[in-house]
Amino acid sequence: MPIDTSVTLTAQPAPDALLLAFPFDADLAPDAPDLPVPVAGLLAHHEAKGEAGEIVEAPFARGETVGRVLFYGIGDGGAAALRKAGAAVARRAKGRPALSVVLPQGAGQVSALVEGALLATYAFRIGESRTKPVAAVEFVTAAEGAAEGVRRGETIARAVAVARDLANTPSSTKNPAWLAERAGERGVAVRVWDEDALKADGFGGILAVGQGSTQESRLIQLSYEPEDHDGRHVVLVGKGITFDSGGLSLKPTDNMKLQKTDMAGGAVVIAVLGALRELGVRARVTGLVAAAENMPSGTAQRPSDVITHYGGRTVEVLNTDAEGRLVLADALAYADAELDPDLVVDIATLTGAITVALGRSVGAIYANDDDLAAALVDAGGASGDPLWRMPLIDDYAPALESAVADLANVESGGTYGAGSITAALFLREFAGKRAWAHLDIAGVGRSMADEGVLSKGATGFGVRLLLEWLTRRS
Repeated sequence: MPIDTSVTLTAQPAPDALLLAFPFDADLAPDAPDLPVPVAGLLAHHEAKGEAGEIVEAPFARGETVGRVLFYGIGDGGAAALRKAGAAVARRAKGRPALSVVLPQGAGQVSALVEGALLATYAFRIGESRTKPVAAVEFVTAAEGAAEGVRRGETIARAVAVARDLANTPSSTKNPAWLAERAGERGVAVRVWDEDALKADGFGGILAVGQGSTQESRLIQLSYEPEDHDGRHVVLVGKGITFDSGGLSLKPTDNMKLQKTDMAGGAVVIAVLGALRELGVRARVTGLVAAAENMPSGTAQRPSDVITHYGGRTVEVLNTDAEGRLVLADALAYADAELDPDLVVDIATLTGAITVALGRSVGAIYANDDDLAAALVDAGGASGDPLWRMPLIDDYAPALESAVADLANVESGGTYGAGSITAALFLREFAGKRAWAHLDIAGVGRSMADEGVLSKGATGFGVRLLLEWLTRRS
């Protein structure tokens, strides 16, 4: 569900506020609530250190009622610390009608605290929620420029929530056609290829992956072109597998339970395109989402089938559970041949191997351009979606050789291993000679617990880093 918590900005807390949050070192205003003990003594009693996310709570009298003050630590005052602080405060306010948050003095990244607070209110549930997030948050500051920071933080958080919603939606509802309909709601121009159009234009990878399902495949193109376009063109490509059973190379049941989120990369692309205008991005951006459902049936593709991708490259399918690269290959080849972008970035929950390599806190980036890689890594660190650059090892390319086609979709002999690297090498074959980066978010695309800015389920990883990168380029 979208973030339901409303946001306002004011110079003074509401006079009847019953839940207020102050940073540890705040100079309390003369009209601040009277506490039963001095603030300094209260913090000393709790041995408070002011670390990001640390909270000390105290009651105060408000007429005949009792309110609560939350003193929150902001650590070093950097963006990561402020996101953590905002999330901690918002989680403490669960179920409350309102929360007033006095923003830190001199904190240069108001947007990060706002973003953290709103992301922590996100939850996805079908049916009545057991607990509800705080209904309204009032951010309090008189600092110049704070309104822009609050607006940016709210815009980014709500974009992340869009991506989470799309990925968390059960596949009993979500199919490629449904995903295309949701893309059409993001306020940008949308073009959709149905199966007849995919066949006519030669998108063999998308069609092959989806041929075992009763749900028809789609290619979704979203186009953002600002009025003050700066001449640059970026293409974002997202994997949109709305459910991945593995096909005839069937996954174990436990691995299959999470596969409604296998279109998380496509969700990120849809969410990012919908936020660009509000953030003033001046580059032209095209989003491509290659959407299919990978199911076993009498019509499913078989191991050893050979498919022809957009542009004519042939691929021997040795494992039908390596399907994400097949749909992405079509979209990358189309972008290279038809869209003439300056840069291409694809994002996908692509390989279990990257989860083994990097765990669930850091995403992987592969790139054929050092400047592009450095810019994305820097944007990831600043935004809270961290990336680690992985190598494109050319010596591993023979892993993708096929005796009957131009390429195989996986290694057959087990000589090389490195499944995430060889998957990236496969995608590189379709990206052309232009600057390209591949983000493998299989480990970071899902969270197993409610913690900090994350809620159990889809994380929306990639939305914040791509918006940070694109706004910096503007």
